[in-house]
Amino acid sequence: MKAIRIRTEHLIDPLGIDVMHPLISWNCEGGRKQSAYQIVSKKWDSGKVKSDQMSVRYPLDLSSRERVDFQIKLWDENDIQDELSDPSFFEMGLLDKDDWKAKWMTGDYIPDDRTDRKNKRIGKNFVLNGFAYVADMIRPVNIERYPVDCFRKQFEIKKDIKKARLYITACGLYEAHINGKRVGDFILAPGLTDYRKRIQYQTYDVTDLLNKNRNEITVDLADGWYRGSVGAWGLLQEYGSETKVLAQLEITYNDDSADMITSDSSWSWSNDGEIRFADNKDGEIVDANVSPSYSDKAKLTKHNVVPCASNNVFIKEHERFKAEMITSPSGKKILDFRQNFAGYIEFDIKAKKGQKITLRFGEMLDENGEFTQKNIQCATKNKTSPLQKIEYTCKEGENHYKTRFAIFGFQYVLIESDIEIDPNGFTAIAVYSDLERTGYFESSNELLNRFVEATVWSTKSNSPDSPTDCPTRERHAWSGDAQIFFNSASYLFDYASFSRKYLRDIYDWQKKDGKLPQIAPEGGVDFYMTMMDGSTGWADVGIIMPYQHYQKYHDITILKENYSGMKRYAQFLISRIGKNALISHKNPLKGKDRKYIVNSGQAYGEWAEPEDVYPNHWSNVVMPEMEVSTAYTSYVLKMMSEISKLLDEKEDETRFADYAEKCRIAYQKLRECEEFTLNTDRQARLVRPLYMDLLNKKQKEYAKERLIKALDNYRWRLGTGFLSTPMILYALKDIDPECAYKLLENEEIPGWLSMPKNGATTIWESWEGTNAQNGIGSLNHYSKGAVCEWLFEEMCGIHVDKENHFLIKPVPGGNFEYAKAEYQSIYGKVRSGWKKADNGYEYMIEIPANCTADVVLPDGKTYRQDAGIKKYKS
Repeated sequence: MKAIRIRTEHLIDPLGIDVMHPLISWNCEGGRKQSAYQIVSKKWDSGKVKSDQMSVRYPLDLSSRERVDFQIKLWDENDIQDELSDPSFFEMGLLDKDDWKAKWMTGDYIPDDRTDRKNKRIGKNFVLNGFAYVADMIRPVNIERYPVDCFRKQFEIKKDIKKARLYITACGLYEAHINGKRVGDFILAPGLTDYRKRIQYQTYDVTDLLNKNRNEITVDLADGWYRGSVGAWGLLQEYGSETKVLAQLEITYNDDSADMITSDSSWSWSNDGEIRFADNKDGEIVDANVSPSYSDKAKLTKHNVVPCASNNVFIKEHERFKAEMITSPSGKKILDFRQNFAGYIEFDIKAKKGQKITLRFGEMLDENGEFTQKNIQCATKNKTSPLQKIEYTCKEGENHYKTRFAIFGFQYVLIESDIEIDPNGFTAIAVYSDLERTGYFESSNELLNRFVEATVWSTKSNSPDSPTDCPTRERHAWSGDAQIFFNSASYLFDYASFSRKYLRDIYDWQKKDGKLPQIAPEGGVDFYMTMMDGSTGWADVGIIMPYQHYQKYHDITILKENYSGMKRYAQFLISRIGKNALISHKNPLKGKDRKYIVNSGQAYGEWAEPEDVYPNHWSNVVMPEMEVSTAYTSYVLKMMSEISKLLDEKEDETRFADYAEKCRIAYQKLRECEEFTLNTDRQARLVRPLYMDLLNKKQKEYAKERLIKALDNYRWRLGTGFLSTPMILYALKDIDPECAYKLLENEEIPGWLSMPKNGATTIWESWEGTNAQNGIGSLNHYSKGAVCEWLFEEMCGIHVDKENHFLIKPVPGGNFEYAKAEYQSIYGKVRSGWKKADNGYEYMIEIPANCTADVVLPDGKTYRQDAGIKKYKS
């Protein structure tokens, strides 16, 4: 038996982490059962430990820069020890403030600062997502933009090098080169955080990039999220006006002496290089005829946040696409990459000096077959965002270009140029956080297969260091979207380090009263949205996501490190119970039950139900959503009670459970009132209490019957919004699995399969695509793909039950001839599939080494399965 898939903090051989006692985990290959393990490193040897556990925390205290090389021995069920694992390592970063000897440096100019300017009127009112906003009031205008800063340091090395590390970060986006070669493969480094509270640095092994004798390090610095466009309206300077770099190159020689090259005022600087403009949403303006002069010196500056490691996967380049050239009815040249995604472009063209090419990136063609950006842009007469545009001025002869400081959401690229264009010279590159694909699904329904792959692409497209809603217009990390999608994301990808980082963003924002945000990091949130922080179903991510993370990855640390913040948020929820907002619907209850209704705090409610079910209107969020808020408060506080029990916080366990139950009883009373009756065609109002188990027995039976009637009345199409869409198949399966399949298989709009049927390669924001919301709607928005968790968990029955153990409980049905899924879990790869056979179904289940499963079939029979493949019939 051999240890495989070795990870440290869910990362492969991480360089520069700062987890003091990192988690080492592995899977087993060969044999049936691990009887013992041994972890061997230079400083620590666990010895032979009789246990089947496949993870352990490194027990020794670690210091800055310390590297731990280790291997793992395993013993099988016969106490036979096989070969050692392949070598693995982790290396610590800079753990103490005093480890940083570098100084923050910036360009030698004084940037235009919006805090010194008055807001100016920029246009008339506009309508977005069905809401009227006052554009006159939302931002300062005419803020000057700047070219990319270029820094350079030249130095000599006299000795033979043993190792070299570059520790680097920025307020802005950086790209470093040593002796002309790019350092690392992190795109859009250092990633996205609230730079006022947390800045991530990266650690690179640059040993092989350095030369004995003369060397040169250069760093290019762009605005990025820090100073550039963020949010739907492209707000500027959300985190600051002065971009800056912090860099520390540490060189260790063979004689164990060391040198350090640090950012300071001795570096050369200029901003006269080829990138004349760079914005992560609007694009780049490039002149290939110029190069940086480095004629001035960098300027020292400060930033009051000590950098920390991200302990997360990097944003990287991934799939590459070639295009088909199409000509629009008006004669425009358009590249079609046949897949909607997030990334950028690379091209090689031959041109004369001064010739120009302009590229515009979009998701769709309009009804006339013309390129359009209408569905992704917000516009007044004075401002349009995002531009998603590249302007390139050629040099004489061969020109090579690849975007460096921007990413776009697109399938189509409009080319405007008098240069003769060969589409073979253009390559599109997908860019997203380096999430490992862990889940695969296949069935006899090709539309469903395509829907799953569309969900995969929407997840990739919306994972640039944070879970964004779309890669075009907003690019906001909405907390509601993230919480409803976590279970699906964590089946499809190894989502552990990525979601842990996002939870840090959430809790970095937390207010003194415990409130959590609608969006984190918050850059780009317009002022009129701030009252929506704490919104039910959105801010609840702070409790729902850590709990689901624990249930999927079984590392209780995620609960321990967030418990203090979770408890404060739970108290915030409790503080709203029984309160009435200044502007609110009348609480219809009397007596003690009235005290446990949540009728305060503005909320998005269900959000984005189909237009003919419940139209989106600004008035929907002006007043509290009494039914939704009371339901979620009970649900989340019950969850918090379960978390408290896991952490042996007995007093909290009892208190949260008590509030949860009293809210549940009040909710039952509320649903007996005319305004909130269960006799409704709004599917969400029936699905939510069924899924959350909020109703009494009589109400539950009625709600089940009424949900079926509501679906009949809506021709078995989906009528839910964001919050309840992931829940509806669970509710229907408990009524009758065939009801769940009837809804799943419906190909009409609104419905899951309507998207691929209408050519979608990613998931739409609105059920109606761009026909909703006045034509403003993303076509690359993962939220409605949250149904994928049901495909893995119920249709194919894969549940991570407890340590080294699965519950496999497939639910076949519908018109499917077969369905199968595989999931690379924390304990190994598990497979479950079924197909129709004479008088029933045949099942194939594969359980990984060192694991067991309870296999429960629809006929009620239960089997205990050890590692390996078995087939069953029912």
